[in-house]
Amino acid sequence: MDPLSDIIALLRPRAAVSKPISGRGQWGVRYAAYDAPGFTIVLSGEAWLSFDEEEPLRLAPGDFLLLPTTPAFSLSSAPGLRCETVEPRSDAVRHGEQEGDPDFIALGGSFSYERVNAPLLLSLLPERIHIPAAEGKATRLEQLIKLIAEECATDHPGGELMLQRLLEALLIETLRWPSLRTDGSAAGLLNGMRDPALARALQAIHGDVRGSWTVARLAGIAGMSRSAFSGRFGEVMGCAPIEYLARWRIAIAKEELVQGGKSLDRIADEIGYESASAFSTAFRRRLGCPPGRFAREVAA
Repeated sequence: MDPLSDIIALLRPRAAVSKPISGRGQWGVRYAAYDAPGFTIVLSGEAWLSFDEEEPLRLAPGDFLLLPTTPAFSLSSAPGLRCETVEPRSDAVRHGEQEGDPDFIALGGSFSYERVNAPLLLSLLPERIHIPAAEGKATRLEQLIKLIAEECATDHPGGELMLQRLLEALLIETLRWPSLRTDGSAAGLLNGMRDPALARALQAIHGDVRGSWTVARLAGIAGMSRSAFSGRFGEVMGCAPIEYLARWRIAIAKEELVQGGKSLDRIADEIGYESASAFSTAFRRRLGCPPGRFAREVAA
């Protein structure tokens, strides 16, 4: 698999909660921060989203918003309204006037993922991704949003499962979105994959994680000098090439330890360490505990 597919497979993201959000008239609500990726798809009408000390963001029909970690925020029918503090709920939410057809409808919720490698997800993404409907028009993103809207409006058998799968596809499509370019707004792998030279090196690492990689070998694959490659990799990826390799190896090891069923010798061999002892030393140095204890603590 390619690097992005590798990491998505490791994280196994899935829609944990999805619910309709609607409103009518004038209304405003405020939510505290919570440690989970949040999303909103506007199906009809408009609303205004505000983060502390930032200008309100208008959300219009067809817009998609993804927050990798969700800070405190306010949502209102118009900017500047007083907002009532509310708690997150897993069922449908209606704001403002409770009678009559809503003038704002959205689908909102959160994604869950394997927590042991949560930092990998955060390293993929900017603080927030807002894709306006105009930008997503005539793309697969628009098609997915239309399918999600249709699924929300019907009551077909298997609807909940279908909605889950569509939301997961929407998340993956968002991670591949072309406007998330190398401009400093996105960190880590997304930037590296859009740099042709670095992408070749990343493909090589993910294609053979056991390999005896050196900066010189990776630079040759990238078609660059050793110093130029090291400098660009560090600038775009946020770490040195061999550090990235070490992080990826440990991420795979953490997943294997959580799943269980493999000896330390086998895990060490599969990710490129000479012995279980060398692997245990590297693991302890990075996580502060030996592999066996890590597996027991996660299981507990």
